[in-house]
Amino acid sequence: MKSLWILLSLGLLLPAPLAQGISKPNFVLIMVDDLGIGDLGCYGNTTLKTPHIDMLARDGVKLTQHLAASPLCTPSRAAFLTGRYPIRSGMAARGRVGVYIISAASGGLPQEELTFARILKEQGYVTALIGKWHLGLNCEHSSDHCHHPKAHGFDHFYGITLTNLRDCQPGHGSIFYNIHAHIPYGTLGAALATLFFLHATGIIAISRRLTLGLVALLIMALALFGLFILTFPNFNCFLMRGEEVVEQPYVSENLTQRMTSEAVEFLERNSDRPFLLFFSFLQVHTALFASPRFRGKSLSGLYGDAVMEVDWSVGQIMKTLEQLKLKEKTLVYLTSDQGPHLEEISIHGEVHRGHSGIYKAGKSTNWEGGIRVPGILHWPGQLPAGKVIDEPTSNMDVFPGVVNLAGASIPNDRQIDGQDLMPLLQGRVERSEHEFLFHYCNGHLNAVRWHPANSTSVWKAFFFTPDFYPENATACFHTHACFCTEGYVTRHDPPLLYDLSRDPSESTPLTPTTEPNFTSVVEVMVEAARVHSQGVKPMVDQLSAGHLLWKPWLQPCCSSLSQLCRCERDHQKGSLDTEVEIHSN
Repeated sequence: MKSLWILLSLGLLLPAPLAQGISKPNFVLIMVDDLGIGDLGCYGNTTLKTPHIDMLARDGVKLTQHLAASPLCTPSRAAFLTGRYPIRSGMAARGRVGVYIISAASGGLPQEELTFARILKEQGYVTALIGKWHLGLNCEHSSDHCHHPKAHGFDHFYGITLTNLRDCQPGHGSIFYNIHAHIPYGTLGAALATLFFLHATGIIAISRRLTLGLVALLIMALALFGLFILTFPNFNCFLMRGEEVVEQPYVSENLTQRMTSEAVEFLERNSDRPFLLFFSFLQVHTALFASPRFRGKSLSGLYGDAVMEVDWSVGQIMKTLEQLKLKEKTLVYLTSDQGPHLEEISIHGEVHRGHSGIYKAGKSTNWEGGIRVPGILHWPGQLPAGKVIDEPTSNMDVFPGVVNLAGASIPNDRQIDGQDLMPLLQGRVERSEHEFLFHYCNGHLNAVRWHPANSTSVWKAFFFTPDFYPENATACFHTHACFCTEGYVTRHDPPLLYDLSRDPSESTPLTPTTEPNFTSVVEVMVEAARVHSQGVKPMVDQLSAGHLLWKPWLQPCCSSLSQLCRCERDHQKGSLDTEVEIHSN
């Protein structure tokens, strides 16, 4: 009798999915672009108002050591969707550029990769991606859509395949204005000086015709560059519905409103069947925008207005779930793809960057400010309210968690790097399954994190760090983002070592003098990195120069080249008459 009572008690304590065999849960996965962990009230911000996101954290679980698998958009999103380090899928660049900036590029998430959307679709889920994709589009021609979200398991897509760039909004300048930072002026200057010297000394003769030809080439190159800048928005800033381009170039001003309406319609349309909604905000990536209803409503400029609109949108989604009586049946997850872009200053000198809180640096770096992101999970009745977990977790962990909850099996034909978070979230275990996490800067292993068993320490060792400019900054203002290649980094042997449990701001590296276990800790981490690297199979670099360059035959165009591909046929536009409740105080 006593044994029976114990078994019954344990059964009552088990989470409902295990105890009762309830129907498959729904999933709403929300990713904000470039949002800093210090931008939300629930993570300590006192100036930006985010009441709906704060409520999500208050009624759910908040992760305080949640990590993006990469500090850049494209590789981070690849890792999120597949549960794998992006180096395993070829989505981590070996060169300087680590993301797609041209729509008519041939690189993208390989079809061999399994996303959680594809697996859930096979389990009978209806799946949708609304917002930003940034994982490629075409391979061989302009309509093959080999990298399109539909090819990776999303039944419905409404959004952009690239990212929201400065060029996509009039009056915000161009990302290519900073191209001068990448021109080798020293080499060119030395070459010209050498030619002048050789000509002056009579060793070689440079004719007037050759001089005029070189000047003409320079003028032509500048003219072509100007034409490229002028037409860039038409060719790269377009909105798609399914596989059709419905607005080219898109108008961003009310885009979050339109995408929120699209999300609400999707939820209402599929409320009686299991669904997966991946809502991927364009905000708060620059160029910043906010709809007229939110412009000037915050106390933190346009960035604050954009964050406020994001928070409103999250509130609309949660309100819809409540109206449809789906809150108890839906796991909601909110995060950012990486840390804030600290180098973002507008062409008018306005600060358009987010906040890393107490953490060092931001986007494009593997300092904590670049990869430690918000992680909030909400599921009434299944996850405890108000719980805070300070264990290392990753955005790759969403993959196995979602797949398991949907009743599918984790693929056993490939390495899955994520760990199912449900035991940790529900309190069935106290520690993260991640003993080691590996931090890549593009395709280069940059740092290792180690959380030893039976220890509160979280060690982090850097093999190289970016060279900040100016030196006393924690950003790379001269190149608009930090790079991982030689000439832009400083290598460390032995590695720079920190204990994040004592120094979360990474303010002072440890030494053999200040840390008695320095040598033994570093030896373990170096060995872990070696073993990990040996297990990474070489893959085709989907971000190589050949995969990044513009290919005219891949160019999406919803009208004709003579019309510069312009069109406007999105039915969501102009249908935003719903009153919006704005929390501006």
